[in-house]
Amino acid sequence: MRGVVPGPDPGPLWQPLPVAIVHRTILTPTKLELLAAWLPGQDWYRGIGDPALTKAGGFRLDDPAGEVGIELMIVTDTASPDVDAYLVPLAYRAAPAGGTPVGTMEHGVLGLRHTYDGPTDPVLRAQARALLRGEVLPQAQSESNTVDRTVHVEPVPDAADVEFVRHLVSGSSGAVSATWLDADGTRHRAAVLRTAS
Repeated sequence: MRGVVPGPDPGPLWQPLPVAIVHRTILTPTKLELLAAWLPGQDWYRGIGDPALTKAGGFRLDDPAGEVGIELMIVTDTASPDVDAYLVPLAYRAAPAGGTPVGTMEHGVLGLRHTYDGPTDPVLRAQARALLRGEVLPQAQSESNTVDRTVHVEPVPDAADVEFVRHLVSGSSGAVSATWLDADGTRHRAAVLRTAS
């Protein structure tokens, strides 16, 4: 009988990695409401007064342990005269942890979620370094188990640490770049992650 010839047992290294499931549910407050209160207090925020935020792009990374939600969101601030775009990496956890808190949200499926500024969360930072080195794939923001092909990665295999580009400049270069849409539907691309100097 014809068929696949069995090979050697691949062992425990063959186990599939946990993949984050994207739930379509209600968040209270919403991510944008949470960020609108938090963003003006950051030293890299360029606006004046209250921001008017729109989710404009971004991607996710999977936590190998399946515990931490990881999102690198791109938002635009239409209250700014220049309509600034920001990368806002967020880590979502079921319980309080170290790092700089952004706030809490009630998730319709998962319950209370503690949200942290991504660069201060060890799991998000480790996965961002892995992406920079080409060891993991960026995932789509709104679909489970789907690679985001709009994120471009030029791997830096020996990268020891990662720099998160907070204020995005269209056309800038870096090891990892992503796209976002502005209010009139124009697509922009900019560096979002670089090797830390």
